[in-house]
Amino acid sequence: MQKITIKKILNKKNKNPITCLTAYSKTIAQIADKYCDIILVGDSLGMVLHGMKTTREVKIETMILHGKTVKNFAKKSLVVVDMPYRTYTSKSIAYKNANKVIKLTRCDAVKLEGGKKIAKIIKYLVDKGIPVMGHVGLLPQSSINFKLKGKNFFQRKNILQDAIAVSNAGAFAIVIECVVESLAKKIAKSVSVPTIGIGASKYCDGQILVTDDMLGLSDFFPKFVKKYSNLKKIIDKCVKSYVKEVK
Repeated sequence: MQKITIKKILNKKNKNPITCLTAYSKTIAQIADKYCDIILVGDSLGMVLHGMKTTREVKIETMILHGKTVKNFAKKSLVVVDMPYRTYTSKSIAYKNANKVIKLTRCDAVKLEGGKKIAKIIKYLVDKGIPVMGHVGLLPQSSINFKLKGKNFFQRKNILQDAIAVSNAGAFAIVIECVVESLAKKIAKSVSVPTIGIGASKYCDGQILVTDDMLGLSDFFPKFVKKYSNLKKIIDKCVKSYVKEVK
């Protein structure tokens, strides 16, 4: 079982689809590690696990706790940890926090949301030896409107420029979230690094979903999510049977 490296991810551009899922726990990390190239310890855990209203409420200590767990049990996949909201507002703050995450979790990279506005911060981190995955399109940490992006010329132009800026800054891959198909296709052709889509068409170099969404465990399901099971219903049935037998 060979460890997936950033170099191997880069080499998959335009060749082999990159498979990614989120994980926040031992069990999911162990399963995802068998099949996925990348495991993301996403700040989506705030909503999925802790019932928070947005990812903005997630603290860096929470990301480190879950990041440690996932890294301990993911032996093959590249493990990436989300940098929480307002932990990378400047070069110095970003480096202090990203270095802390890398050091304490031993993860392979961190992920930052944003484009042109944070390109210099991404470059600073990369130059300091911290691998960065980018994230453009719909940005959960800063969006108030969770709708498909890229419907008009202004949005398309800005998101494309964001992706190019992030790529030029040294990010090894870019997550593209919830954009129109034509824009995702154009971004994939315009940047030299792999693009990983979440609700952003088949034209990306890879795909990622929140694992709890595709397993049918979440309360909220974006339109682009295919439910591969309905574990919530299955668990409900199991608990109901258990309680019935005990009584």
